Order: sequence, then C-alpha cells, then structure tokens
Amino acid sequence: MRSTDVLADAFGRIRESVHAAVEGLGPEELAHRPDPGANSIAWLVWHLTRIQDDHVAEAAGTDQLWTGGGWAERFGLPFAPRATGYGHSPEQVAAVRVDSPALLTGYHDAVYEHTLGYLRGLGDAALDQVVDERWSPPVTLGVRLVSVVGDDLQHAGQAAYVRGLVIRRRT
Repeated sequence: MRSTDVLADAFGRIRESVHAAVEGLGPEELAHRPDPGANSIAWLVWHLTRIQDDHVAEAAGTDQLWTGGGWAERFGLPFAPRATGYGHSPEQVAAVRVDSPALLTGYHDAVYEHTLGYLRGLGDAALDQVVDERWSPPVTLGVRLVSVVGDDLQHAGQAAYVRGLVIRRRT
C-alpha cells in the first residue's frame, strides 16, 4: 500500500463521519449549539470541509471549490470568500445555517473527490516536498495532509457528539 492510499482511506473515513453526523437532521438541528459559545454541526462540517478545500487546493495549485465551484454562492454565508472559519466568533458560528444536510454533504463530497484526484497523482516522494517554510521545521506536503486529516477527524467527532445531544433532545 502506498502512503497516498493510506491518506485516501483516512479522507474516506472523514467523509463517512460527515455523512453520519448530518444524515436525517433538519435545519434547526444542524444549527443547534449546546451553549452560546459552542459550535453547531453545520459550522463544524462546513469548517472542516473549508479547511480541507483550502489546504488541498493550495497544495495542488488549483482553485478552491468554495470559490471556483460555486459553493460560496450556494451557501450564501455572510463571510469573505476566503473565510474558512478559523478564529470565528460565536456570532459567526451562529451565522452558518443551512436548509438541509444535502448542502453540507454536497460540498464535502466535491472536496473529497478533488482530494482523491489529487492524491492519485502523487507519488510517495511528493509527500517529502516542503510546502510551508514559515514553520520550524518547514512543513512537508505529507505533514500538511496528515494535519488536515487530524483536524477534520476532530471536528467530525465533535459534530457526531453534538448530533448525539440533538437526537437525545428528540425523546
């Protein structure tokens, strides 16, 4: 198995977690926040997908799907087109509202497919390329992609936790 196959598997598991977190929820449930400072399922899934879109597009030298694929317009959020959710205030988190899970999974699936296409074109040696010299040590492509996987998995787990709270409120 190649290293990029392992990464593809990890991104596939994120995709499964995203779908499981949002499936069958309505707009109010997707926007539910356990307290005023907490993140909603919609924000968590949007944010993890934005980070993956941003980081993979930068590494691949392509446009982000958020801006180049029309997703920013479909979501209609009150943020600058380059916003990823990093550093968002509670008020900004509350502004991420969607009408259905399909918008979140549609965007995530598009980013997932772009990620897989990018990974298919990489050899293992490409993962050693330095992509960010602002850090010490400099960040390689492999480290950047593993960082995205780790961040995405954490946020997908948080979305699953909030989903559990939402489901318990139904009963």
